[in-house]
Parts: sequence; C-alpha cells; structure tokens
Amino acid sequence: MFKLKGVLSLQSGDHALGGADRIALLAKIAETGSITAAARAVGMSYKGAWDAVDAMNNMADEPLVVRATGGKGGGGTRLTERGRRLVEAFTALEEMHRRFLEQFDTLTEASASDIKLIRGLMFRTSARNQLSGQVVAIHKGLVNDTVELQLGGGERLVATLTCESTVDLGLQVGTEAIALIKASSVLVGLPDDGLRLSARNQFAGTVIRVTAGAVNADVRIQLAGGSIMSAIVTTESVSRLQLREGLAVVAIVKASSVIIGTTR
Repeated sequence: MFKLKGVLSLQSGDHALGGADRIALLAKIAETGSITAAARAVGMSYKGAWDAVDAMNNMADEPLVVRATGGKGGGGTRLTERGRRLVEAFTALEEMHRRFLEQFDTLTEASASDIKLIRGLMFRTSARNQLSGQVVAIHKGLVNDTVELQLGGGERLVATLTCESTVDLGLQVGTEAIALIKASSVLVGLPDDGLRLSARNQFAGTVIRVTAGAVNADVRIQLAGGSIMSAIVTTESVSRLQLREGLAVVAIVKASSVIIGTTR
C-alpha cells in the first residue's frame, strides 16, 4: 500500500527558517521565558538552541526572539509578536498537513498506482528508453550483480551493475525501478537471420515508425508486451535490413548497457 509521509518546513525568501524542531523551541521559549529551559524541553544543547535562535533571527524579516533585560543574570528570553504569530501559523499548518495525510491514506489502490506513475514521470533523463518494472531476481557476484526486472508488459530485462550500486539503490526483490537505455545501445535484428548473440536482452517486437536522417535513423519498436523501445541505427542498416513499419524485429540490448534507477 502506498504510504505518503511529509515534513513541514518554513522559509523566508530563499532561506530555510527550519522545521518542527525549531518551532517547538520557539513555543517553549514563549512558555518558559527561558532559553535554558526551552532547550532542555526540546532536547537541544544551550549553545545549539542559541545558534538556532540566531539563525532564525538573521533570516526572518524581523526578530523572532529577544533577550529580556533586567533580573538576575540579565533577564530571560521572550518571543516577539512576530515570533508568536509564526508559532501560531506553523501550528495551524501542521494541523492542515496532518489532515491531508489522513485523507491521503483513504486513497484506493488505483489512486495510489496513479501517484506512483506520476512519481516515475517526474524522473528526467537524456536516455530515450525509460522502462518501469519490478525487481524479480538478484544474482549476487563478487564484483557485479545481475538484476532482473519484470516490465509492465511481462518481459524480463536483465541489467548488470556493481554490487555497491545494488546496495546504494536499496534493490531487492519487489523494488520498483526504472531501466534506462540509450537508443544508441539498442541493436536491431531480424528474427529469422539465424544469428546467435551473447546479449542477455533480446525482445521480439514490431517496427511502428522509422524516422530517417542524413546518417542515422530513429527506429521505434513496439515490444510484444506493449512497451516502446527506440533504437538509433545507420541509414545503411535501415536499407540493408529493409526496416519498415509493421516488420517483425528483435531489439537487442547488452545487460551492461542498462542503467537502473529508483525514485525513492
């Protein structure tokens, strides 16, 4: 089940004032009139509390906290009217934020899948081929791992990446991931040419468009499962293979040419 989490933070212009921890400090200063007591209440050191206060005062449009004069040790600490308004505003926003998260939890599975798709669409890269899938197998090695993704159309895509990358990306069976493949890394073959290839990824498909240029052509291939893959081949290859719309072909990709990305 898709779960949304979020943290509120406040900004003044391009500068971050902080989040709930700093607002909690301000609230305790208003309550106790003492930076020492406020710092102790929110689990900050005395120095850390003053550093936070000074930073907020410097970034805000006017002071939020001032040192009160008089009394033993030079007086206490108090919030200005601007500081009080900030605490009240943040408290109201937190309540709205809490209600929003509660409403989000009532989403149906269909709505959650839509949001997951939106997250994937926000992923920007120069690679022409971006295929979403789920990790279904990881074969561990000493230096490199082989990761298998099942694409939305049911095809299995194999990628080779370093063991360190597998860990850094948090890949495990069930992880949602995106496979990135440069169009220039996709080879195009004919299903009846009798060639035997070492490339792990060989996908049957049909040419749906050929856009010719002076030197190269962009060949769009619809895989059996419905995914679209782009290949950049020479115009000479287009002529030699007689690539045209409706022709059955095989899209070939080496496992080492596949880049795996995650959006979490």
